[in-house]
Amino acid sequence: MALSMLGVPELANAADPQPRLLPGAVSMHLGFGDGYKRLALNLESSPLWSHQFSGRWGRLDLTGELGVSYWWANGGRTPASAWQASAIPMLRWWVSERIYLEAGVGLTAFSGASFAGKQISTAFQFGDHVGLGYQVSRADRIGLRYSHFSNAGIKRPNPGLDVFQLTYTRSF
Repeated sequence: MALSMLGVPELANAADPQPRLLPGAVSMHLGFGDGYKRLALNLESSPLWSHQFSGRWGRLDLTGELGVSYWWANGGRTPASAWQASAIPMLRWWVSERIYLEAGVGLTAFSGASFAGKQISTAFQFGDHVGLGYQVSRADRIGLRYSHFSNAGIKRPNPGLDVFQLTYTRSF
């Protein structure tokens, strides 16, 4: 009750059959691509919008993710590293009390226009994400996410970068 007076949504008790509206979270993603890796740290907002479906269809949440990532290449490909900043709106469909599917498309910016021997042509890129996850405890989630980054054909070449990621999220 005291938290709601401060504008922070209260967490539901453990007997609640629906997932909780968490006040926000921080997540870490470790991704693996074609000869490169990505480590991301994201700040996730509390749900900006939520819809409870009727019956057993669960709930759909819209959250925002702001993140910073470090990429590094295997072997002698240059440039061997890059930084990335991102802002991604994510839709998360809670299909059950503990299982969710997620998808999002947003804007990212790399520290340069090439990485790991690839000319990505623009530092500005779009990020497309799909994933699934599991609510381990009241405050912890684990998941898998696939992400694709490209400039959507704004400039050629546009090879894109793909990563499969393991994710861990901890709510505040």
